[in-house]
Amino acid sequence: MHRFKELEIWKLSRQLCKDVYEVTVYFPDAEKFGLINQLRRSSVSLPSYIAEGASRKSSRDFDRFLEIAIGSCY
Repeated sequence: MHRFKELEIWKLSRQLCKDVYEVTVYFPDAEKFGLINQLRRSSVSLPSYIAEGASRKSSRDFDRFLEIAIGSCY
């Protein structure tokens, strides 16, 4: 089991999430329920998947959650 708050990738993903929220404020209102919503949800999922994977007991499970986190970036 990993301590996710100590993982550099978790810290970076949290910063990315904050950055996405800051940038999307300037997007057109027409994108509020489309692109803005999608970008924000996917950015929030990154640290969430990393934290969930870190709570798993096996490295294989952790790796699987990291792959899911990467997939949410697309």
